[in-house]
Amino acid sequence: MNSFSAIESRHGERGNVLFLILIAVALFAALSYAVTQSTRSGGGASDNETGLINSAQLTQYPAGVRTAVVRMIIGGTDVNNIEFNPPSNFQASSPSVGVFHPSAGGATYATAPVEIMDPADGNTGGEWVFNAENQINFIGTTDGGGPTAATAEVIAFLPGITQSVCQRINTELGLPANAPTESGLDIASLMDDATPGICDPACAGGTIGGDVTDLDGQPYGCFQHPAGVYVYYHVLVER
Repeated sequence: MNSFSAIESRHGERGNVLFLILIAVALFAALSYAVTQSTRSGGGASDNETGLINSAQLTQYPAGVRTAVVRMIIGGTDVNNIEFNPPSNFQASSPSVGVFHPSAGGATYATAPVEIMDPADGNTGGEWVFNAENQINFIGTTDGGGPTAATAEVIAFLPGITQSVCQRINTELGLPANAPTESGLDIASLMDDATPGICDPACAGGTIGGDVTDLDGQPYGCFQHPAGVYVYYHVLVER
């Protein structure tokens, strides 16, 4: 091949490379546009996925706390003596009965993600409430009356979640998306060193499922208390 042919060949190769680069740029631009349009038009799907992730985070945390409580009970701790003091209040609790204390339950203390909390309902910090002041209809030894020291469940409550997360949870559990309204429950007292024991001296709460049957026999789910305030609950110990 003479030098003139070699030069022409190199020019042709450069032209081909440039052409391929231009095609790649055009394809990348087209792909970027398609993704942007998909994101805009698929906002509902994205919101749906976000709701699913949030609801999964919400249900997984108390399940982990439940595991710690069960371990303590198996190890010989009386369920009446367990305490849910947060790390900031460990000094007031007995280390041997603290669910979150590393010397006892060793559960991780955490608040709920701010994204799932309704700022209008007062629990913007996502604080969980753990107590044994209520019972659930048709779980454990519920006797048809109000909760007693023998029938009250140990339950984790998260008041003030958003309506959309509440609906997602109930839908995933096969419950009505329109959360039932309950009344007379204690979703504020904390089972800690200051208020230890189960229903001591008497139960301050009521029966989940006592007003409507949607949550009968359900160890976890979402209800309104009062109307318009959405509360997730998760049984830690059935009694």
